[in-house]
Formats: sequence, structure tokens, C-alpha cells
Amino acid sequence: MLQPNFFNSLFVFPILNVLMLFYKLFLSLHLPGAFGFSLIALTVAVRLLVHPFFRQQLESSKKMADLKPHLDRLNLKHKNNPKKLQEEQLKLYQQAGINPAGSCLFMIIQFPIFIALYQTLSLLLVNGQKVITDINRVVYLPWLKINAVDPWFFGLNLALTPAKAKLWVYYLIPVITGVLQYFQTKTMTPAMAAAPAEKNADASKKDGKANQTGDFQKAMNTQMRYVFPLMIAYFAYTLPIGLSLYWNIFSIFGILQYRQMNAGSAKKPAN
Repeated sequence: MLQPNFFNSLFVFPILNVLMLFYKLFLSLHLPGAFGFSLIALTVAVRLLVHPFFRQQLESSKKMADLKPHLDRLNLKHKNNPKKLQEEQLKLYQQAGINPAGSCLFMIIQFPIFIALYQTLSLLLVNGQKVITDINRVVYLPWLKINAVDPWFFGLNLALTPAKAKLWVYYLIPVITGVLQYFQTKTMTPAMAAAPAEKNADASKKDGKANQTGDFQKAMNTQMRYVFPLMIAYFAYTLPIGLSLYWNIFSIFGILQYRQMNAGSAKKPAN
């Protein structure tokens, strides 16, 4: 399972070693639920690692919101000339210092880390002797080797899925996960500024072309705000709750970091 390939060497092995480092540390402190706290510590470490990309995504999102009225005017002005519209939009992005693909970078960086964490937890939570042997073979230091993993954390087995546990307390996990994801999505999706009225707005409404971009963006925002949290909640229902613990801590940190950055921006004096 833990074969030394490119993905494992770049993502799985480092995450596994960091997780084992926290686990052995908390075990040495005789902390109950050491594995659960190790997951939380790993989440904080990953969050700090990807914070520059997260900050870039937030700044790009805010700039895009500020540019919304200008983009609406461009859509009206060049609605019959898609090539010219694209050129003007790119020019506007360059002037504002926006990389249109920059907002996706955070998700691109986070995705392989999550996959690696899923593979790591899947191995650890199986807890078979062969798995323990494989893990001990790829840890960087001898004292990181383990004999077993205790998956219990505050009375919950992190190796179980709510679908298999069939207990009400486990059913709460996907609900909490979906709610936190909803608030994170809502927090990170700033309300778009309303576009100013144009003299030819009435004429443009007749053919409906001027509103296509706005309608599409509204539809995308709606999907991100409601559909994505439901998807995450379903995944939390079918996957081990150890992964939900990681995702929920990640979401909480995202909300707190966004509010802290917003508060800091609001305190800055206007030029």
C-alpha cells in the first residue's frame, strides 16, 4: 500500500510522519484521545502551510467583487463582440492585479493534501499488523514507529463512518460538517456590488443577453453555497469521521482567518 511512488513520497509520507510525530508527542504526555488531537494538530499545521494561497484566494475574491460594476458595463458595451469583451476583461484584470485562475489555486493545493490524508487515515484506521509494519517502514525516524493506533476520541471511534455506526451521535457529524461548510462558503463568497443603471438597460433586457453573465454567476454562487455543503455532508456520512474532524477544524480555521483578515482590512485607513 505504501509503495514509494511520486505521490506518496511528495504527500503521503510527509503527512504520515507529521501525524506520527504529533501522535507520539501526545502519547508521551499521556493525553487521552491522542490520535484525535494529533489530527487537530495536523490540521492546524496544514492550514498554516496553505495560508498564503488562502489569503491570495480571499484577496482575489474581494477584488473580483469590487470589479463587478465595471465588468457589467463591459458586458453591456461589448455584448455583441465576445473577442473584444474578453480583451477588455483581461485588461481590467491586469490593471487590478488579478489572476482569474488565482482563486482556484487554494483548492488545487488543498485537494492532493486531502487525498493524501484520506489514504493515510485509511491505512492507520485499519490498524492491521501488516499496515503497522508498512507505516514503520516509511517513517523518517526510528522513534516514530508505532505498535498500534487507538482511534477513540471523546467516546467516538474515528475509524467508523456514520453510515456503518448507525448511532445518532455519529449522524450529527455529517450535519455539523455540512453546516460548517455552508458558513465557510457563505463567508468566503462576498456579496457582489450592484451594477449602476445604464441608459440602454431597458433595451438590453428585451433580448436578455445583458443579464446572462449575472444570472450564470448567481447560479454558480447558489450551487457553491448550497450544493457543495450538501455534497461534503454526504461524504462525511460515508467516510470515517476522522476525516470529518480534519475537514471541520479546517473549515473553522478558514472562517476565523477570513474574519480576522476582513477586520484587519477594515481598520486600514483609506488612501
